[in-house]
Amino acid sequence: MPFADDLINRVTAQVLVRAIRQVRPGSPLSALRRASTGLDGLGLRARADLLRDALLDDLPGDYVSFADAVRQAARDSQVPFDGWLIWPVTSAVAVKATQEDTPGTFEDALALLAELTGRLTSEFALRTLLNHDLDQALKVIASWTCSDDVDVRRLASEGTRPYLPWAVRVPAILNMPESTLPLLNALYRDDSEYVRRSVANHLNDLSRHAPDLVVETATAWLARPDDHTPRLVRHGLRGLVKQAHPGALALLGFTPASVELTGPTIADPAVAIGGTLTFTATIRNTDSAPVRLAIDYVIHHLAADGTMRPKVFKLTTRTVEPGQELRLRREHSFRPVTTRRYYPGGHAMELQVNGVRSPQASFELLPASQTR
Repeated sequence: MPFADDLINRVTAQVLVRAIRQVRPGSPLSALRRASTGLDGLGLRARADLLRDALLDDLPGDYVSFADAVRQAARDSQVPFDGWLIWPVTSAVAVKATQEDTPGTFEDALALLAELTGRLTSEFALRTLLNHDLDQALKVIASWTCSDDVDVRRLASEGTRPYLPWAVRVPAILNMPESTLPLLNALYRDDSEYVRRSVANHLNDLSRHAPDLVVETATAWLARPDDHTPRLVRHGLRGLVKQAHPGALALLGFTPASVELTGPTIADPAVAIGGTLTFTATIRNTDSAPVRLAIDYVIHHLAADGTMRPKVFKLTTRTVEPGQELRLRREHSFRPVTTRRYYPGGHAMELQVNGVRSPQASFELLPASQTR
């Protein structure tokens, strides 16, 4: 994942200052200038919010005048009006519209977000409008699913995702997971892989709160598929497969299997943080018919409070013929990452085959650069 200062930084703010100055030459843009020096140490969303608030301070007045300045900058600016500066700009549009709180400003803000989304994305700003009036926003967003613009169609799915990365949550969507299904039903057979990928990710988000609804939806899609639907469904159900959800496994053809599992066998029972855990296993199909296998592995991480917290990782999907033996080998990295902290001590792992877990194999995670 990129660092925040690689995306929204002082250069981003300076480009935004130059773009706005060209369409509002009389404004000193002092708030934006100050904000450009205050980004260090902030996370990505906090940086976007800081520039958003500065832009609102520098361009006072009603929504119409503010939106006009944004449209002029997008149309006439001699500096690039795209990339990560679009996040604070679109967020400012959404905030300004909700502050005035009239039907006209709300709908115009949605239209302006659709106009700008192809310059980066308006998905983060859309959350402000969804939180302000979900029903009205979804009525407008539904029309985007028929747009000729692939970026607008993708915005309809991505901007309404329950767990959109980096974005604020929309509690009403979390409480009513069925509310965004009409959008997904309209887009799952979209011509664009860009859009279909978003639909799959949205479906996977929904599975965290409404697994049965997601399986029901995927079942309906597979009853009216195009050439891309099976792949989309597999991606959309990936979280449920890892959770061993029976309905998702059955829908994808991962039925209870007669297999003989040997392992997992860990090559070295002690691995240092920063090192690699290597394990092997063998699976033999003891049935008289081919079997389709979803094979994952589970690492039980030691947490700060001494409890074990499992995380499931994808290993492979295979069809194994009768009597065939499948040999597996995987290296799992314990290289430090920003999204997980490792704690030295006893850990464990196991395989998961069509939702059924193997006996655990134990290993010890050592401090960095230490071996035993």
